[in-house]
Amino acid sequence: MPAVVYPRIRLDPLSDAERADLWQRVRDGYALPTFDGELVRRWEQWYATRPDYVARMTERGGRYLFHIVEELERRRMPMELALLPFIESAFNPQAMSVARASGMWQFMPGTGKEFELRQNIFRDDRRDVLASTRAALDYLQKLHTRFGDWHLALAAYNWGQGNVQRAITANARAGRPTGYADLRMPDETRNYVPKLQAVINIVARPGDFALTLPPLENHPFFITLPIEYDIDVALVARLSGLSLEEFQQLNPQLNKPVILAAGTPQVLLPYDNANRFVRGLDTHRGPRATWTAWVAPRTLKPAEAARMLGMPEAQLREVNRIPERMLVKVGSTLLVPRSGNVTANVPEHVADNAVMAFAPEARPPRRINVKVGRKGESVAAIARRYRVSAEQVAQLNGVSAAGRFKAGQVVLLDVPTRSASKATARRASARPAATQRATARQAAPREAKRVAGARKPVNRSAPVARKPATR
Repeated sequence: MPAVVYPRIRLDPLSDAERADLWQRVRDGYALPTFDGELVRRWEQWYATRPDYVARMTERGGRYLFHIVEELERRRMPMELALLPFIESAFNPQAMSVARASGMWQFMPGTGKEFELRQNIFRDDRRDVLASTRAALDYLQKLHTRFGDWHLALAAYNWGQGNVQRAITANARAGRPTGYADLRMPDETRNYVPKLQAVINIVARPGDFALTLPPLENHPFFITLPIEYDIDVALVARLSGLSLEEFQQLNPQLNKPVILAAGTPQVLLPYDNANRFVRGLDTHRGPRATWTAWVAPRTLKPAEAARMLGMPEAQLREVNRIPERMLVKVGSTLLVPRSGNVTANVPEHVADNAVMAFAPEARPPRRINVKVGRKGESVAAIARRYRVSAEQVAQLNGVSAAGRFKAGQVVLLDVPTRSASKATARRASARPAATQRATARQAAPREAKRVAGARKPVNRSAPVARKPATR
């Protein structure tokens, strides 16, 4: 079912001031059916008593709002959806929830992949301003097509389409209505549309809530600038006259200090800064990139990889966040200093598919003494008992692998050191069966929830008027 748009009808023509006001453009595109009730009043009051919070998130949102408004108009979607990042992330593109939802539209990793938001060691497109907006509007259109109702589509965006569909089916079987307000749902989802409606009302009539919205001009805040060569983030920021923080506000998807042209072919810059960057790059004579990517040819110790690359092990560990007592697995992509004779860009297949995987280092064996029993024992029997080879036992003790030990003799053994994961597994297997069954019952609902296709986990025990995260 195509998106239904209900344009607001104005009898009076727009003034020049209104045409220049982005907030007015948002208001003129309102098309969602109004949701009303006590929860809306409660959230209106919540925001009205926090003017500093509202000021911070509206000023932050001003960087991105024009682009979202343009996309919604192009798709003929309700303009209220441009305000959804206010309740998802307070318009913070760096936001990360405890459930690992990321970006101003708060995509979970799996849903992000479904909507072609690439996530690797060099970038996370869930935070990309353009890509995440495209994906979020694609997702909302898909949900509206499925449910034929914007309030249900919003519930599904928050709770997962599978959960919403099951709630609708349960109500239909019981002969109950199946609208948003009629469904049984978690508190977070119950508050989701009322919270959005409160923001919609505040944008429509800020004076009614003793709030002031920052002026937003009806023109782009940023432009896209093509990146043709690998280049350091710090260099782009310096040549464009931006601080690193200002650059990251528009390009929060970057995970590393270098931009790989094959994976990130464009960056966002304010118009004046983009012109400054182009002029600065023309006169820049040093290297564009001081970092590049290196793919591990085999599983390596970090010290061995550092020797191969000619860099300090501490630096390799720091820039690649390699934990202690871990090996770098074969095929892992590491960020390394670019040598002077390397000028080619990192290839596309590396830029798009870079992964980092670790394996625990094998710990050195532990030497123990074992006293042979009164009847004596063969080398092979002792080796089996301690899970080592007969040859090792024989070599340590100067006997034949087919020989025997005398009663009371002390035998030297080198036994493997248990890893933490194996020790944990052994402790778990030693627990009473009843305890394991109880743990399995507790885990089952969580697993079922993930399988059900929920976009992000919901806190069912949250209070009705849960405070939004300031992220």
